[in-house]
Amino acid sequence: MTRARTAVLVAAVLLVAAVAVAGYAVVRGGRSSTRVVTDAPSAIRAAFRARSYEPGAPARLVVTARARRLAIRIFHAGPEEEWTRRNDELKGVPVTMTRTLRWAPGGATLRVDVRVGDWPSGLYFARLAAPDGRVGFAPLVVRPRRLGKSRVLVVLPTNTWQAYNFRDVDGNGVGDTWYADSDIDSVDLTRPFLDRGVPPHFRGYDYGFVRWLAHTRKHADVVADDDVERLSGRALHRLYDLVVFSGHEEYVTPHVYDAIVRYRDVGGNLAFLSANNFFYRVERRGHRLYRTDRWRDIGRPEGRLTGAGYVGWFENKWRNGAYTVVGTRAAPWLFRGTGLRNGDRFGTYGIEIDRRDGNSPRGTFVLARARALFGNGRSAEMTYYETPRGAKVFSAGVMNFGGSASQPIPSRLLENLWRRLSAP
Repeated sequence: MTRARTAVLVAAVLLVAAVAVAGYAVVRGGRSSTRVVTDAPSAIRAAFRARSYEPGAPARLVVTARARRLAIRIFHAGPEEEWTRRNDELKGVPVTMTRTLRWAPGGATLRVDVRVGDWPSGLYFARLAAPDGRVGFAPLVVRPRRLGKSRVLVVLPTNTWQAYNFRDVDGNGVGDTWYADSDIDSVDLTRPFLDRGVPPHFRGYDYGFVRWLAHTRKHADVVADDDVERLSGRALHRLYDLVVFSGHEEYVTPHVYDAIVRYRDVGGNLAFLSANNFFYRVERRGHRLYRTDRWRDIGRPEGRLTGAGYVGWFENKWRNGAYTVVGTRAAPWLFRGTGLRNGDRFGTYGIEIDRRDGNSPRGTFVLARARALFGNGRSAEMTYYETPRGAKVFSAGVMNFGGSASQPIPSRLLENLWRRLSAP
């Protein structure tokens, strides 16, 4: 048997085993024909009841497992030296001692109160471990006790994380999300994530920026989508010089859309480090998020705010590529110290892409372009514009720019961007 045939056979065997163990299901109306909808046997299911807490607050953690005891410890994601190299793993620096949880005989669900410490604002997680080797993670955002402690606000894409969560709670074999079945119009925001509790695509889309933020010792207020619901555009402008949407911020409520537009209109600076942002209108009702319309279909195209309109996704072709620099004369401050000149290439980007279009504000210019990434006329473009009121708006134009933040060139670009946009 040839080496190639052996590799194919091994891959097929592994796929069959994965399907049998993890629980795959055919879905309808989504972006793929198969998705994992249940936990691997090595996973512990756990989730906090809210997506963000302030220091000193009690946080309720719901754990579902059958074990005589579990060890739980809280970690701060980002400052750790060791890299996270698996999609179902979170690493961080411990901020609590290990606590042992004991189960009542025959019980499967335990509700645990965790007191949030006086920790810096950021992304944290509980790590749960059973004596038999099972592990689970439960992320939580710690917002500052007082908003505006820093002049930069970082919004984590917690709505999109749950939209991409294919967990099948009702047991019908289909993930409980509109990505699995187009007839589904809402998602439960309290569900634990699959992959042992790690948010979907976290390592590829979010981890690089979370790590960059910590290792460059940037000071920022880090919040969940829920926290932006409490702020008006003018309040945001009073508190923050820069608002960063660090990941795939696809799903936003009318209040958030209005607040961010108002923030921009009165001179607030914005940075979008992913693609396909502010694309779908959603409504929050209790612990569920309902998808209603595409913003562009109701007269509010995303490019009018972000500077770049959504083009499309890779549609299983995985045709990603490098950005070619085209805007050094328009924004010399961005490329300072990178060694990049017009025509130079960097990174491997794509997945979902945006580009400048007819809705982009006047004066929007292109900084870098990945030409015909998804076919003729379907290019990715990194854009930037300024408004008469002094707002500065950057859009990465590709899904995984923030995820590449720890690489040398993107790291320098982000340093330059942070310096310019965080200035009053």
